[in-house]
Amino acid sequence: MRNLILKIKTVIRETDLILLFLCFITSFYGILMVYSATRATLTEGSIISRDARTMLLAVALGGILAVFISFFDYNFITKMFPVIGAVCIVLMLSLFIWGKGPVERPDAKTWLSIGSSGLYFQPSELLKIGFIITFGMHLELVRDKITHLFHILLLCAHAAIPIGLVALTGDMGSALIFIIIFLIMMFCAGVQLRYFLIGGALAVAAAPAVWYFIFDTTQKNRILGLFYPDRYADIMYQQNMGIKAITSGGFTGQGLFNGALTQVDNAIPEAENDMIFTCIGEELGLLGCAAAMLLILLIIAKVMYTGHRSRFGATKLMCYGFAAMLGAQTIVNVGMCLRILPVIGITLPFFSAGGSSNLCIYIGIGLILSIYRFDKEKKAVSFKLINNAPFSDF
Repeated sequence: MRNLILKIKTVIRETDLILLFLCFITSFYGILMVYSATRATLTEGSIISRDARTMLLAVALGGILAVFISFFDYNFITKMFPVIGAVCIVLMLSLFIWGKGPVERPDAKTWLSIGSSGLYFQPSELLKIGFIITFGMHLELVRDKITHLFHILLLCAHAAIPIGLVALTGDMGSALIFIIIFLIMMFCAGVQLRYFLIGGALAVAAAPAVWYFIFDTTQKNRILGLFYPDRYADIMYQQNMGIKAITSGGFTGQGLFNGALTQVDNAIPEAENDMIFTCIGEELGLLGCAAAMLLILLIIAKVMYTGHRSRFGATKLMCYGFAAMLGAQTIVNVGMCLRILPVIGITLPFFSAGGSSNLCIYIGIGLILSIYRFDKEKKAVSFKLINNAPFSDF
């Protein structure tokens, strides 16, 4: 019995309880707001909406998976990076055969139907975690050659695969998040500034081609609408209503479950999803918005601290990549709701409805917990090429 108690104490001591607590508190805040945003859709006798229930189940399952993953030595996880990458790529390729799109975007193929359950899974969410793991390993493998143009090109080719696949399915918003993760991980790995300047120049040169040959009419109009809102009033309706909701909330908000627009079905399209920040602003005001941003910021800071204290290059970069994902999605989503950026279908981490997004975020949290747990006692391991092997035995 004493040994069991000691083991339990050891497990608790080695678990990043602060990070877990922050994630669960933030998720339950998000579930509460999703419930509020979908109360108007409840049928008689219903207690909770489908979106809120799906999110609650995703967070519960995700929390269990996060704790489960945390008991796997991250050395095992990183050793499996080729398999992880292959599984994620196969799931993305399956979208071109079985993929389904939202009602408003039937041309997009971003979801996989899970049998006849009526549930859908978005592989691009899992691909984000897979990319962070595989790209972190790639950067570590070429750490001593990171200044060589050949390896920079290989790293760019590595990133181009998930970015290209996501873009081809019609999910340009997620493609942008992948680009940001790629750039931040490259910067944290010590890639020289001149390569970023060259890449920036190439991006500017390619911008006209992207505008004319890649963006569709809707995407172009969403960008133009930011500068000419009166001319594109129809396409700016969602953001205009969102701004109206946020500004009407004032400092303390109209009260939970009392938002004039939040409590009207479809007054703000996708209020429970991409526009959940507008519901927070209307019902809980500036204070509620600040609390949401602070919680996400604390989670990002905790993840980055875990990366900072890690002694291994690959896991350090994985932490930074995951923090970059959370930060990029937060900035883009809030920018959309504040009508600073165009609507591109990016969820607010821990707050937006969506089983895939919430579940995969917790899978990523599981990786961070594993790094936290096993980084304390492990000696440094070299991931350099030895006798043409991808890394040394553990």
